[in-house]
Amino acid sequence: MEKTLAINGGKPVRDRYLPYGQQWIDEKDIQAVVDALRSDYLTTGPKIREFEEKIAAYVGGKYAVAVSNGTTALHAACFAAGIQQGDEVITTPMTFAASANCVLYQGGIPVFADIDPYTYNIDPKDIERKITNRTKAIIPVDFTGQPVDHDAIKEIAEAYGLVVIEDAAHALGAEYKGRKIGSLAAMTEFSFHPVKHITTGEGGVIVTDNKDYYEKLSLFRTHGITRDPALMTKNEGPWYYEQLELGNNYRITDIQCALGISQLQELAGFVKRRREIVRKYNEAFQNIEEIITPYEKEGCHSSWHLYIIQLDLERLSVGRREIFEALKAENIGVNVHYIPVHYHPYYQRLGYKRGICPHAEALYERIITLPLFPKMSDKDAEDVIDAVHKVISYFRK
Repeated sequence: MEKTLAINGGKPVRDRYLPYGQQWIDEKDIQAVVDALRSDYLTTGPKIREFEEKIAAYVGGKYAVAVSNGTTALHAACFAAGIQQGDEVITTPMTFAASANCVLYQGGIPVFADIDPYTYNIDPKDIERKITNRTKAIIPVDFTGQPVDHDAIKEIAEAYGLVVIEDAAHALGAEYKGRKIGSLAAMTEFSFHPVKHITTGEGGVIVTDNKDYYEKLSLFRTHGITRDPALMTKNEGPWYYEQLELGNNYRITDIQCALGISQLQELAGFVKRRREIVRKYNEAFQNIEEIITPYEKEGCHSSWHLYIIQLDLERLSVGRREIFEALKAENIGVNVHYIPVHYHPYYQRLGYKRGICPHAEALYERIITLPLFPKMSDKDAEDVIDAVHKVISYFRK
């Protein structure tokens, strides 16, 4: 292998750029979308209900409400949970901003609890420390696909009367103590963005066993409007409908759900392939002292949306940025997940300060996301491994 780094003029490990994530669309998926385009329904039709039923059945939930994306799913869940002006909701800073933004949309106040330094998931002990008489809910995030500590979080929620809205955007196909993620929290959100486990282009869903939440979620995604006689105050005729709440147009389409139904058939294979690539990475990196590989907690079976390495910077002659740029020059599509939410200028203007979550903040300085998606070949994975070895060896002290 060429020892001179590509960033210094050497030959890259790969000729073509490998992204960190990518959808896998086959001819069956394309035909499903074509069939939907040729049907009577493009927007709200039977494919939505079919997709919802299949998602609910897969995760072991009673109800599912599909919406336009993962962010709108979280917003709808906060509405259904009754989050209002001034209510506090505890979540993690080590996530995409939507996990906290959804609280702001309802006039609530996100409160950030620190992470467990081993799993990178929210620390239940810090959740309990952050609870006040204004706390109404917890939004734990299954970071990278690893389930949160459901037993501890459930115990806290029951003790303080809090609603748990699980942000499982990374965790479709994951399991906690033998149970599928999606069957454990009051409401669970999944995302179907193209880099996730299955895709509908854009899309999201909330799964719940609670009928009241289900009805509120269904209402919220359609402007708060209903034609259900059981919900309306009166009925003036077959044309009649009523707006009962201030909802939104958060509807998903039949076209998208047709794709989702087709993709769902491949989910088991997609998750299996992700786990195979992770095993390759773990084996290849286990003896590199400058890298800390992801930790999977006993009883948790991650679905591995992301593969994140942590750099032992004390053993390297440069910082994270130099390692990142060197890997990218080798045509490896690295990324960083995530910038702590409270670091963003918008949150800084709201009064959030650095220093409130020291474990999350320390982790952010050291992490790099490597490519991981089921369409990757063994050669793709080997290229990533070679590039990491090449770059780390060069910058080793």
